[in-house]
Amino acid sequence: VQLQASGGGLVQAGGSLRLSCAASERTVTVYGMGWFRQAAGKEREFVAAISWNGATTYYGDSGEGRFTISRDNGKNTVYLQMSSLKPEDTAVYYCAATRARPTVVTRYGIKDIYNYWGQGTQVTVSS
Repeated sequence: VQLQASGGGLVQAGGSLRLSCAASERTVTVYGMGWFRQAAGKEREFVAAISWNGATTYYGDSGEGRFTISRDNGKNTVYLQMSSLKPEDTAVYYCAATRARPTVVTRYGIKDIYNYWGQGTQVTVSS
């Protein structure tokens, strides 16, 4: 499975962006999907995840309240709508897919459960 993230760019603080993650195969429609981000010199951190059928979403501290994850299985695509962006949101954003179906939702925040990763898209928020 190949994942292609897009939609990043330069935006002013307070602005919005929508990231997309397109998958190469329809098998991804049965995978959970997540977004992570990595700022320069920092560890990759969890942003948001969504279960294979969209019934469950989970957000990390960075995404709670300002970001919304969604998916369109008909298009093999997952989205991350980001609003009220802050300079500290500046990072490379990665999408990932997991074959796992965690019964404990917090496990979606663990990098190790993801089997496939996209190449990342840069988001830069200016102050």
